[in-house]
Amino acid sequence: MTSSELHLQRNCLEASDFDHTPSYCEENVYFLCKKLSSSGIADAHGSDLFVVFISNDNKQIPLWHQKASHRADGVILWDYHVICVQRKKDGGTHLVWDLDSSLPFPSPLATYVSETVRPSFQLFSEFQRFFRVVHAPLFLRYFASDRRHMKDSEGNWTAHPPPYEPIVAEDGSVHNLNEYMEIHAGDVLMNLPQDLTSAVSSQKNGVVIGEAQLEEFFSRIS
Repeated sequence: MTSSELHLQRNCLEASDFDHTPSYCEENVYFLCKKLSSSGIADAHGSDLFVVFISNDNKQIPLWHQKASHRADGVILWDYHVICVQRKKDGGTHLVWDLDSSLPFPSPLATYVSETVRPSFQLFSEFQRFFRVVHAPLFLRYFASDRRHMKDSEGNWTAHPPPYEPIVAEDGSVHNLNEYMEIHAGDVLMNLPQDLTSAVSSQKNGVVIGEAQLEEFFSRIS
């Protein structure tokens, strides 16, 4: 066990214990899930972890308490964002792992929703947030990114890439990020299915829900 993993097992968790490259939140969360699982903080197979993509049709989503913000309230307008939610059994507090947040790391889901999503804040419809929830074991198997979305029309990087090689899926796919980050109002489940656990654990790209359903979703996952 590495010293970093021992640090994690003691629950002295710092965001700095995890790999983080600005503007590559999907890759940051990919490796965060792996580290939580390998360190014993999460289930060894990541079965209690869920990767959550946040976006909308306009790719304009306001989130508060973000480190990249230059405002006192930490609000920023992302095109999309990715976080990890850890489901706790037996009435435990579900946790949000957001490496870009200035809130405590990790934060209780209810706190994160209240402080970062702020559903009580009245937004114009074009800024409504939708959430694609993907079971981490499926995400770790199938996600791939060759980072093409981070290059301009001339092939130059718009943000410096991570130092490691791009992520390739188990099936050999080299890029399918768009399947996760493209989120539209028409994708949102109007009602959560009765067998929610089966629905999210059997669909490679997860399910899309609205912000009003987020806490209910994790309260019903078994």
